[in-house]
Amino acid sequence: MKKIAITFFSLTLLWACGNDKTVKKHPVVSYPETKTVDTIDTYFGVDVKDPYRWLEDDRSPETEAWVVAENKATNAYLDKIPFREALKNRLSELWNYEKVGAPFNEGDYTYFYKNDGLQNQSVLYRFKKGEDAKTATVFLDPNTFKEDGTVSLGGTSFSKNGKILAYAISEGGSDWRKILIMDVESKEIIEDTLIDVKFSQISWFKNEGFYYSSYDKPEGSELSAKTDQHKVFYHKLGTPQKNDALIFGGTPEEKHRYIYANVSEDDKYLFIAPRISTTGNKLFMKDLSVPNSEFVTILNHTESSTNVIETAGTKLYLATNLNAPNEKIVTVDVANPTPEHWVDFIPETENVLSISKGGGYFYATYMVDAISKVKQYDYNGKFIRDIELPGLGTASGFGSKKEEKTSYFSFTNYNTPGTTYKFNADSGAVELYRKSAIAFNSDDFESHQVFYTSKDGTKIPMMITHKKGLELNGKNPTILYGYGGFNVSLTPSFSVTNAIWMEQGGVYAVPNLRGGGEYGRAWHDAGTQQKKQNVFDDFIAAAEYLKDKNYTSTNYLAIRGGSNGGLLVGATMTQRPDLAKVALPAVGVLDMLRYHTFTAGAGWAYDYGTAEDNKAMFEYLKGYSPVHNVKSGVEYPATLITTGDHDDRVVPAHSFKFAAELQTKQTGSNPTLIRIETDAGHGAGTPVSKTIEQYADIFGFTLYNMGFEELPTSIEN
Repeated sequence: MKKIAITFFSLTLLWACGNDKTVKKHPVVSYPETKTVDTIDTYFGVDVKDPYRWLEDDRSPETEAWVVAENKATNAYLDKIPFREALKNRLSELWNYEKVGAPFNEGDYTYFYKNDGLQNQSVLYRFKKGEDAKTATVFLDPNTFKEDGTVSLGGTSFSKNGKILAYAISEGGSDWRKILIMDVESKEIIEDTLIDVKFSQISWFKNEGFYYSSYDKPEGSELSAKTDQHKVFYHKLGTPQKNDALIFGGTPEEKHRYIYANVSEDDKYLFIAPRISTTGNKLFMKDLSVPNSEFVTILNHTESSTNVIETAGTKLYLATNLNAPNEKIVTVDVANPTPEHWVDFIPETENVLSISKGGGYFYATYMVDAISKVKQYDYNGKFIRDIELPGLGTASGFGSKKEEKTSYFSFTNYNTPGTTYKFNADSGAVELYRKSAIAFNSDDFESHQVFYTSKDGTKIPMMITHKKGLELNGKNPTILYGYGGFNVSLTPSFSVTNAIWMEQGGVYAVPNLRGGGEYGRAWHDAGTQQKKQNVFDDFIAAAEYLKDKNYTSTNYLAIRGGSNGGLLVGATMTQRPDLAKVALPAVGVLDMLRYHTFTAGAGWAYDYGTAEDNKAMFEYLKGYSPVHNVKSGVEYPATLITTGDHDDRVVPAHSFKFAAELQTKQTGSNPTLIRIETDAGHGAGTPVSKTIEQYADIFGFTLYNMGFEELPTSIEN
């Protein structure tokens, strides 16, 4: 067994209560032996060793034994953190408040989701339309699916008359779903369960059946084997799944890795949006009122992201970034739907647009330096009003059926818990519907935006949130969180876990890195493929800014990110091991030479490129791939890698191999641990109980390795 003794820290900490504490000796870490194999891949004449290839086999007894041994070593370390239980108790205490979602109407009922506090999964309630919400009763309780909460609700879709519900479930956090079909009056399951559904919407045609998407079940492990031929099927109620009609996909000459199907609200058209990657799609339509009609091409290439958002008779409304990097809305007639006939409806502006609809209006939400601004338009493109928001933050919602004049939206930022507002589409009246019941005083905290300069001179925005009156002494425990990819925008939002961190005097900082969508397609593209280093440079510059301004210093800084953000942390810590004291890569994409060989990973090539593309792309990927850039003789930050054994989006082998490399090559006293959650996937549907335990471990590990031996009194109490 390899052992690392954690030496005495010599530094003295400044506490929120004003007392100095001397750090004690940390526990010895005993890592399991991880065998190596003589696997070598050759790329463009270059041999690349892969000594931990055997850990990719998630079904082997050897891998299972390794997972058990690693968890044992990790828990032995975490068990010795003196305030771990206090963190868990405080997380449970703050999390234990009633959470109620906005109501929505289906058929004869009004529905809403509610969680009493610490329920593992939120429960779907309903009451008769027009009655008081106090008469609501439980309609569907996912907590009854499995006692430990590891079977979750993965989506719901009601038939057009609201009498039938199709709902998806996820087992153990997997992206694979099952679809159950229920009569809403009797609450009885009325036919056999559909199986092997993945990355799918459920889109009803009238009340007769629905369209859904899936892949053929792969050979080998369904949790890691490649899936890259998506298909759309139609399920007619009352018929077995084996008779479901293949509607689109499955042609070997052209692989579409993601295909989504939507039926227009009036049941007249079916729209199909095939993708070969996570960015860009083709677009086809089919007239469902004409038997055996053929698909009509709206867009025959994947050079833009374009989707139909509404129909009105023969007019289509489309959201597109074709020749409009910040997106715009166009209209076109179904008789001639191709781009040369498109007419601007809501033109592109300097800010990124997203769109929702309800009550006979469109709601254009613009990101202005990652902050929401909302404008209302009618179906003729006439500007109606600016929607008054309660502050600077993120607004989302406004969606409802065309005939419903009342809709709801939520507002949040990093120090404001999510609050629901009621909106009247005709008058524009906004009123508070439900304020969060969390026992958190937002007035004690502040959030502000700064702009800093990255390595190449690019200005990057960052939100910094902390307690009011924070002393800029360089000793504040700080989490720098980032993502930087896939056109994902990090906009301000509240979380219970971040609230706990800030209660402890912690700083929470979120930069809007290139690769995201905060400034449109150009911002996204500036962080893709052979420009990916921009993302890491932006993140490193954010850390240096926080240290330069004395928010924190190296010994009090942790870097954190998940999925593509896990790659961000892995690349940053291997390029700049001196940058931070703690590294927290979660469910990360960490083997950049092989990511595309697992599950749907090949669809990420727009952002990453692949090692087979060309020699230059191979060399670029190898140059930053975290698994391939761990070096002997280097002291890396104290690292807690987190993943789930059922993660079939970013398979846990990425994290397994990275942990093995670090544990073998780490120099110095910083621990390198991996926490592998069982019956958990990429994150969606994770039970509350598991989430609380995970964050108690993450925050406990972080503070402990920053030198803290106890927590402030407010937490201990």
